[in-house]
Amino acid sequence: MKTDAQLQKEVIEELKYEATVNEAGIGVSVKDGIVTLTGNVDNYFEKYHAEKATQRVSGVHGVAMEIEVKLPGSTIKTDADIARTIDNIINWSSLISKDSIQVKVEKGWVTLSGQVKWHHQRSLLNSSITHLMGVVGISDQITIKKDISKSVVKTEILDALNRRALTDASDINVSVDGGEVTLTGKVHSWNERAIVKHAVWANRDVSKVVDKLEMFDL
Repeated sequence: MKTDAQLQKEVIEELKYEATVNEAGIGVSVKDGIVTLTGNVDNYFEKYHAEKATQRVSGVHGVAMEIEVKLPGSTIKTDADIARTIDNIINWSSLISKDSIQVKVEKGWVTLSGQVKWHHQRSLLNSSITHLMGVVGISDQITIKKDISKSVVKTEILDALNRRALTDASDINVSVDGGEVTLTGKVHSWNERAIVKHAVWANRDVSKVVDKLEMFDL
């Protein structure tokens, strides 16, 4: 198992390797496998990718995000500007119905609510907003509703895990309740965890994923 000092070194190296992140403004501390990121960044996009880069490091058990988004003067937008831009994104999207999503912006923080049919619609909207100038954070309260066959969904997910997971899918347990899927068992890294969750979300009938996966001790 890696020591906290080893994890700190590897997280710092991964942040340096991530082209979208300026690691000079980010502090990294580790205690019991939990990484805390501190400091200031110029945009939410950089904060988002700093968290994802940290999660990629094998042995990281959790990430505490204490990074603040401090927008340079040239990138500050009014809440009305941000809301209008998001409204345009939804209007131009062929996958999302305008009437299904509500948008609230307060001091650069975007709150999304409403309902869509599939997870990939919600994911696409979040990804588009992450890149917008002036955004400092996103609160995704969008729900997914669909009537599904539990046995069919479970079989499809297990088949997907066997195709995609880096470890034996027998280490992962899947339970389905309506559109809610609960994952238990163990994975070797955050990357494997992401692959497992991606395989579950790829099923169009899944509306919620409860992640109770644990890490193997490395």
